[in-house]
Amino acid sequence: MIGNVCNTINKVDIDLFCKIFIRIIKKIIIFAPKCSFFSIMDIILLLGGLVLILLGANYLTDGASSLAKRLKVSDLVIGLTVVAFGTSAPELTVSISSALKGSADIAIGNVVGSNMFNTLMIVGCTAFFAPIMVTRNTLITEIPLCILSAVALLAISNDMLIDAHPVNMVSRTDGIMLLLFFIIFMGYTFSIAHQGGGEEAEEVKQIPLGLSLIYIIGGLAGLVIGGNLFVDGATGIARALGVSESVIGLTLVAGGTSLPELATSVVAAMKKNPEMAIGNVVGSNLFNIFMVLGASAAITPLHIIGITNFDLLSLVVASVLLWLFGVFYKKRTITRVEGTVMVVCYVAYTGTLIYLS
Repeated sequence: MIGNVCNTINKVDIDLFCKIFIRIIKKIIIFAPKCSFFSIMDIILLLGGLVLILLGANYLTDGASSLAKRLKVSDLVIGLTVVAFGTSAPELTVSISSALKGSADIAIGNVVGSNMFNTLMIVGCTAFFAPIMVTRNTLITEIPLCILSAVALLAISNDMLIDAHPVNMVSRTDGIMLLLFFIIFMGYTFSIAHQGGGEEAEEVKQIPLGLSLIYIIGGLAGLVIGGNLFVDGATGIARALGVSESVIGLTLVAGGTSLPELATSVVAAMKKNPEMAIGNVVGSNLFNIFMVLGASAAITPLHIIGITNFDLLSLVVASVLLWLFGVFYKKRTITRVEGTVMVVCYVAYTGTLIYLS
């Protein structure tokens, strides 16, 4: 199932995003006299950082996959490890950079917001283009795992309510526990793949060794530099707009890091392969909570300020809604009507979030 995420970031998405980025920069320059210098720079930092993150993830994945292939690692193992990690690198980079900079709300908001965007917007938009068939294994195992991960996040984020602590915090212990869950999940994924229950592994393209090393080093540099620029731009925009970092993390940051998955899923639906969206969403959601949030909290404890139970409960409800739509109405199929309802729910959630802020 994580193998479905392996194709999330591809060169078509990167080229398209770069073209959009250039157009946005042109618009910013046109309207520059009407804006403050700092807000313009924050937008450029945000967009430039996102481009570097996506390019870095793309080249790191290509270089590392080619190197692993040269070391006689199978395509299946490469897809389930190197490529899967690479395609989730934007969320991982942004959350860790935010945590290290003391912006815990962006780190947590990125995870919660990305999962909300994945579950409601990506599945909803994909189903709008073409109904999505859901496999039995996904319904009885993988989506329930998504629900469990959302409930686990809700539990570990309520120290004040559960343990009467003075603050809510995702501690290092919580982070290590999430990483252990991730190891169990990866074991399950490998088991399914080796039994033939997963997607067929895509053949990894091999490139020259020197170029592979350049891709790896350049990709890592792009991720680090891009992550820092992206977080700086996001916090600057939050200050300029007078809204909390949590709102920026739940909306702008989360949507930005999830755009490649949205583009890939919609294109797959238009090419009559909408089932890919479920694999993208389930794999990405579990990776975000168990790996991204787990690694961020293990590096530095995350003090929760702006992320509320409304956001965490909304994620639980969205995950349950995905499961219910797969089970009822038209069994094991998410229809266009259900997809439209999911998109409306995401718009309503975002609108409520902005209103409450």
